[in-house]
Formats: sequence, C-alpha cells, structure tokens
Amino acid sequence: MGYRCRRAAVTKTIAKTVLSLNLNGVVRDDVIPDNLLLVDYLREKASLTGTKIGCDGGECGACTVLIDGRPRHACLTLAATCQDSEIETIDGLSRDSRLTALQRGFNEKLGAQCGFCTPGMIMASEALLRRIPNPSETDIRDALAANICRCTGYVKIIEAVQFAAQALTEGEPAA
Repeated sequence: MGYRCRRAAVTKTIAKTVLSLNLNGVVRDDVIPDNLLLVDYLREKASLTGTKIGCDGGECGACTVLIDGRPRHACLTLAATCQDSEIETIDGLSRDSRLTALQRGFNEKLGAQCGFCTPGMIMASEALLRRIPNPSETDIRDALAANICRCTGYVKIIEAVQFAAQALTEGEPAA
C-alpha cells in the first residue's frame, strides 16, 4: 500500500484490525493497520479519492466525511475507531450518476472554484441539511466553520446551500 511517507518510516510491527463498516452503502471488511487514518483508508484501501487531504491536521475540512451522519475530519480519525459505523463520502452521495441538490447548487451558484475544498464543504452541508432542512445563513456559516475555502469568500458556497435547501423544500429528490 502507498500510505503516506510519515507512516512508511515506522519499522516496528504494527498491530492489525479487521475493520467492518458500511461505506457509502456497501458493507466492507478489511484488514488494516491500527494506526491507519480514515482518510488513508478511504483513498488507498477503498480507492475513493473524492475525500481530499488538505492540511493533514484537522484545520481545513477538505477531508470532511459523515460518520454515522455527523461531519468529521477523516485526517484526524483512526480508521479502526469506525468499527461498525456508517461512513459517507462525497463519492457515494449521488446515485445513478445524478447530481444531488447540493452538487447542483455548487455547480449552478458557482460555489466551487478550484474545487479542492468542495467535497468537504458538500459533506458538511449535507449533514446540516439533514439536521435543519431550511437553514438560516447563520446556520450555514456555523455548519461550515470548520471548513476553509481560499477561493470563493464563502458567499457562493452559502448561496449553493440555500439553493439546495430550497430545491429539497420544494420536493425535489435529494439525488
């Protein structure tokens, strides 16, 4: 496996765990090192590269995924702690190749510029809309406080979430 170099320098034997979880609706059982981060599990073991590695320290939110419905930084989460959890990533949000209301919102409202932060922003927004279907601007800002975007100034991202909330309120399917 091509796990990032900071773990490759370890020479002692690392204990392994059988990780059983539901990943984007698919039950998986994988043998993993106990020290494997969830972001590395997703990208290297599960080949899901939509979750990005930004700061590698929990400061940017690019790696945000949903663990049992709650947004979490995958770069700070040991994969082994996700035993029997439901993990949702940007790779599993849309079904049948159709964009979700949030993905359409980010596209139509120009909420993505470079796109690097977009997966984390969408996952944090997804958690918000499940919890508060018609969020205020303050609710949106609070939900995205752990996510950094260097390109948009957040205005277009907030508009994208508002677009999605309106579409969902009007009965449009989520995906």
